[in-house]
Amino acid sequence: MIKITENPIDILKVVETASSLNAGAVNVFIGNVRNTANNKKVVWLEYEAYEAMAVAETRKIIDAAAQKWPLLGWAVAHRVGTLKPGETAVVVAVSTRHRKESFEACQFIIDQLKTNVPIFKKEVFEDGAEWISAKPEKTATH
Repeated sequence: MIKITENPIDILKVVETASSLNAGAVNVFIGNVRNTANNKKVVWLEYEAYEAMAVAETRKIIDAAAQKWPLLGWAVAHRVGTLKPGETAVVVAVSTRHRKESFEACQFIIDQLKTNVPIFKKEVFEDGAEWISAKPEKTATH
C-alpha cells in the first residue's frame, strides 16, 4: 500500500497491511508534526505532493528495499494538506523474518522517502513561513 492522503492516517491499517504471519518482526516509523523548529513555534505545516510521481518514486524505494532485505510486507502512508503539531505526517511499516532486517529496511525507506519523493513541506510559524528543502544540507556536529 502506498497512500497519499488529506485524511488522518490510520496507523493500525498501515501496520496490518505490512504484517505477515511469516514475519518475526514488524517495524513502524511514525513521523509527527513537532511544535517547534529552529527555535520557533510551529503553528502548522503544509504538505503538497505531485501524487502520481510521489507514488512512483515511493514504489522505486520499496523495490530497492526489497532488493536489499527480504521484505514480507510493507506499507507507506503520507499526509498532504495542513497539519497541526501532534498530527501524524507519515507512517512506514515493514515486516521481515528478523528484527535487524526490519529496522534497517524501515530506516532506509523513510530516509529515501524524505530525500527522493516529491512531497514538499512548508513550516508556518507565528512570525512567517518557509518551505523546507527535501534534502537538508548536512552540518558538522561536534
